[in-house]
Amino acid sequence: MDVTWDDLVGSALLGTERRRPPGVVGDAEEAAAGLLDAAAAGVVRRRAGLRPGIAGQRPKPAPADRRPPLPEAARRRLAMLLADRTGDGARGGRRGAAPNLTELLPQWLGAARAEGYAAPPELLPALLDAARARTDLRPDALALAGPRGLWLAGLNPDWKFALRAGPAGAAPGTAGGEDPETARRLWEEGLFAERVALLTRMRLAEPAAALELLDSTWRGERAEDRLMFLDSLRTGLGPADEPFLEEALSDRSRNVRATAAELLSALPGSALAGRMAARARACVRLGPDGITVEAPHACDAEMERDGVARKPPSGRGERAWWLGQLVDAAPLSAWPEHFGGRSPEQIIALPVPDDWQADLHAAWCRAAVRQRDPQWARALLGPPPAASAPVAAVGDPAKLLAILPVDERAEWVAEFIGTHGLSEAFQMLGVCAVPWAGRLGRAVIDALDMARDVGSYPWSFSGVMGLAERCLDPAVAEQVALLSATAEDAPDGAPGATAYWSEAFQRLTSTLRLRRLMLAELRPGSPG
Repeated sequence: MDVTWDDLVGSALLGTERRRPPGVVGDAEEAAAGLLDAAAAGVVRRRAGLRPGIAGQRPKPAPADRRPPLPEAARRRLAMLLADRTGDGARGGRRGAAPNLTELLPQWLGAARAEGYAAPPELLPALLDAARARTDLRPDALALAGPRGLWLAGLNPDWKFALRAGPAGAAPGTAGGEDPETARRLWEEGLFAERVALLTRMRLAEPAAALELLDSTWRGERAEDRLMFLDSLRTGLGPADEPFLEEALSDRSRNVRATAAELLSALPGSALAGRMAARARACVRLGPDGITVEAPHACDAEMERDGVARKPPSGRGERAWWLGQLVDAAPLSAWPEHFGGRSPEQIIALPVPDDWQADLHAAWCRAAVRQRDPQWARALLGPPPAASAPVAAVGDPAKLLAILPVDERAEWVAEFIGTHGLSEAFQMLGVCAVPWAGRLGRAVIDALDMARDVGSYPWSFSGVMGLAERCLDPAVAEQVALLSATAEDAPDGAPGATAYWSEAFQRLTSTLRLRRLMLAELRPGSPG
């Protein structure tokens, strides 16, 4: 009699005294031994006689990637950086004078993407693993991985994050290669991440077609999905989106309504922007003593529909909260005429009695950031404060700086550092274009040198040193090398600080030299 595997498992669980499998005889001890013998034979039969399953459908071949391959030296560099991304440099502690390779990887990826190379197929798994572990790597890593990386991500659930980003390696101006029928089928049948990716990349090429696709299923989507889909409209946002967004102001989800209002306020010509401008102008007028402010006394239903949140955050007055939302949603273009043809600089210079100036200027700062208005950003920033003036300013200087042209931004921050040093400049440096322009780079190096002369420890400036490793022009490596010579400690300085500074400058020098070498490997035919 054949003994099935289930018979053996049942006897092993219950014991041979309660259930003895067919063919096993003898007393209790013999029965137990017989069970083990039968199990051993059963294992061999199961392994040797395994019937092959029905073969699954083969995946479609990976799409072609027509971008040029990496030069051999650059390919070896990428392999080394990917292998070292979990090395000692990522675990903290004293680093010594060696470059931090984990911080060189994002720089390498950005440079390789700018050169238009395709990632080597054999390094795609490691590249996707790196992008999975570090979200800051994803845009450049997925662009380098290209269509083959996206194809590979579809075969491994661990890399599903890449599907939300869409075909990062697709040529600019394309919608990922879908024809209308394929796009509609994916939109109606695809996973949520695939649908978000489809909508995002279609907005880059065909905003109207993407909006039509979203509108076709909008009323049947879940609230949390509607919110994510609506957020995708930030890409390619334009006047043609206004009717859809106006309808979304009546959505049953509060978060969807708030997002729709935010998007409409970023369209200066929208009806919502006009309504907000009328409300804001009714609250803010030009009087004999400057700008007079009469904040709203209530938040009515129409204001709420247009995105004004009724309940203020803790510690904030209701009227100031409502006023700020009206002003930062109003088009900045509405104010010069309202104030007698004055320029933004002249408006900002007007006095605001009754302690309303901070609230009003902060709302204008938010509006300038949302509407990407460099003229208002420039007026709100003003010139860098003098050495005797307080550093703090209304709004976020870094966000305002990000709106200005690249050269103007670098000049402003360089002048600020020359006056105030580095302690308040970290966020501002983070929005400056890389590599830092000549004057800005010199200002940072000079400020670090001065900090060493004062006798403080270098780790007080570890954030700026990290930025310098990533953002300084590699051409200044030899200038930094001159600062690495060990000198005597300052009389009133911290003990041993000069030696630590020497080590920090050596590390900065070696990092800049390695960055210079990396760029040369990516441009083997270029001079220098």
